[in-house]
Amino acid sequence: MDVRPVGIHHVTAIASDPQANADFYLNALGMRLVKKTVNFDAPDTYHLYYGDRAGNPGTVMTFFPWPGAPKGRLGAGQATTTSFSVPEGSLGWWRDHLASLGVEATRPVERLGEDVLSLRDPDGLVIELVASADYHDTEPWDGGGIPFEHAIRGIRAVTLTEHDLDRTAGMLSGRLGFELAAELGNRYRFHTDEAATGVGSVVDVLADPKARDGLVAAGTVHHVAYRAPDQPTQIGWQQRLAGDGVGVTEIRDRSYFTSIYFREPGGVLLEIATDGPGFDYDEPLLQLGRALKLPPWLEPQRSVIERHLPELVVGEHDGAGAPTAVAPTAEEGGQ
Repeated sequence: MDVRPVGIHHVTAIASDPQANADFYLNALGMRLVKKTVNFDAPDTYHLYYGDRAGNPGTVMTFFPWPGAPKGRLGAGQATTTSFSVPEGSLGWWRDHLASLGVEATRPVERLGEDVLSLRDPDGLVIELVASADYHDTEPWDGGGIPFEHAIRGIRAVTLTEHDLDRTAGMLSGRLGFELAAELGNRYRFHTDEAATGVGSVVDVLADPKARDGLVAAGTVHHVAYRAPDQPTQIGWQQRLAGDGVGVTEIRDRSYFTSIYFREPGGVLLEIATDGPGFDYDEPLLQLGRALKLPPWLEPQRSVIERHLPELVVGEHDGAGAPTAVAPTAEEGGQ
């Protein structure tokens, strides 16, 4: 099977305060909470998914928010930046919008033919907004108070910081099928193919032999997931990686997709996730993110899990730009 990447599926990071995390991604960035669930491997913490209207692959940023989690350290062996696509001409609006909320952001700068604005979320996670003319087959969320013409279209790229460029580049261009497309100083840009456009089609590698090692904790990326359109393709990835001597996990059921995990030579944890069944698997599209959803094997523990989770109140905009509080009850989450 010809196994080639078709872009980013999602990026998962670690946060500390779930309320501050939700307030920032819903209100400052205008994303939609498409799923409120728990970390299936540690159900005493939330797993929050933000994305476009339907949580389409390539638009999703997810978080494990552990209250009191220690602060992480950005460095080598990490995905150190997540970049979101916004329409061309939007960065001035975004800078004013963020300033109105007290969120510091850089002035837009040009890099490899794109205008880029940088900021940090409440835990210090580095976020970029990239003005892009690319076509995006996504559904920008219009309920987050951000005008449609400026709204986030999806994830444009991730940036990996590495001590050793050659080993990581070898996996990207060899085993994973990326192509080196551009260089700028110590930044090396890889595309999924020569004509890569749209969401999740770019990986930048920053080569820095002197960088300190990163520490994964609050304010850092936990892993980057790439798309497999279906499970046969995912199995093809798994077999190819294992055949090349890469340690790869068994297929794991994440309810909304299935996953395999492995590390690239520099240490960044990568995932291959299927496109389906999707986030409307267990609740209607119009109600995504309103109730706490649990997989069938955790449903018998619902009362215990809910008692240990901190309160989380999210806001939904009423269409006129005013947020209205939504606090789902336990009864809403029954399956």
